[in-house]
Amino acid sequence: MEIRPILSALMRSKTGAVLVAVQVALSLAILANALHIVNVRQEVAARPSGVAAENDVFHLLAHTLRTPEHNEEVALQKRLAAAVRAVPGVVSVAQVSQVPLSRSGSTSGLSTDRKQSKSSANVAIYASPDSLIKTWGLQLVEGRDFTPAEIVDVDQNVTDQFPPQVIVTRALADKLHPGGGSALGMPLFMGAGEDAQQLQVVGVVERLQTQGAELGDRGESSLIYPVRLSGDGDTLLTVRTEPGQRERVMKEAEQAVRAATPDKLIVRLRSLNEDREKRYRADRALSWMLITVSALLLLITASGIVGIASLWVTQRRKQIGVRRALGARRVDILRYFLTENFMITSLGVAAGVLLALALNQLLVSQLEMARLPLPYLLGGALVFWLLGLAAVYGPAWRAASISPATATRST
Repeated sequence: MEIRPILSALMRSKTGAVLVAVQVALSLAILANALHIVNVRQEVAARPSGVAAENDVFHLLAHTLRTPEHNEEVALQKRLAAAVRAVPGVVSVAQVSQVPLSRSGSTSGLSTDRKQSKSSANVAIYASPDSLIKTWGLQLVEGRDFTPAEIVDVDQNVTDQFPPQVIVTRALADKLHPGGGSALGMPLFMGAGEDAQQLQVVGVVERLQTQGAELGDRGESSLIYPVRLSGDGDTLLTVRTEPGQRERVMKEAEQAVRAATPDKLIVRLRSLNEDREKRYRADRALSWMLITVSALLLLITASGIVGIASLWVTQRRKQIGVRRALGARRVDILRYFLTENFMITSLGVAAGVLLALALNQLLVSQLEMARLPLPYLLGGALVFWLLGLAAVYGPAWRAASISPATATRST
């Protein structure tokens, strides 16, 4: 089939062809970037927290309505932890100051030299008198866990000084000392300036997300202290249960802590899965919104192609009849309209690829988005080529089915 007659026909009816091409270009640019954003958001939401067996972990926060003095509060914390450990189905219990993905907790600045005026990194501070490596199943990649002799009780109303021993995440160690080497000997200071406290890194874990689970290294920069905190009347326990026992253990753990003390307690329980769901609720909502928009764009684009193709069939009805009378077969008419649509769609795809790259560049510069991978552009182009052929096939088949006598009859 010669392309020249098709180009000649398109030049005589440029408006419809331009509208279809523009629609394809806009839809491709939006679709490619939207699906890229959806994929990035899904990958972010699926990031491991560092806690093994998340489905078996929950947290219990017990708040006493009165504020006991330090020794009394420490005794209460130990009693509540022991009560939960005694519940059947509990594998491990640890008192902790905050938990990953909760969006609640404390951070602090770290530096690698006292002469620094600003901190090198902000880190999430996990304080626990128990082994978080054991309870959360953290993967120790270098060094050791804390020893019982290193655990310190700290009254927050009296001092903010913690012991020097810490465990850090691999991401934090790599960020502070990108040159590599053992993290156990690296210089590390809490804060900046001459008053910064020097820390001793005794262990490195593969991963432990912060309470905010931010993007990039910020969400992986965590530090653990061997500290039991008192002074606010709160006891936060993180609990790992046997597989499939979490819901039952949560109910019995609440009953156990209430029975462990005559004090009135406000008890709140939530699973790590609930924290994850709340943390990424906005990301999932955005993903579904973009998926819906993409589906609507495809539907609108297909409808536009069908409408334009149907209009062209009506306008060329007599021309089609003449061609059929001169010997053109149905397949020739069908191929004519499919080729015509493929050419228009290809023009739109070419413009859409350029527009998609420009839109992605804007997102990268303004929102720190990742670069748009080539497969999204190739996949988007293929989708619109197939969509265009599928949308025009119906009108093209009707055109090919017009009999010469009917098409050439005067109206």
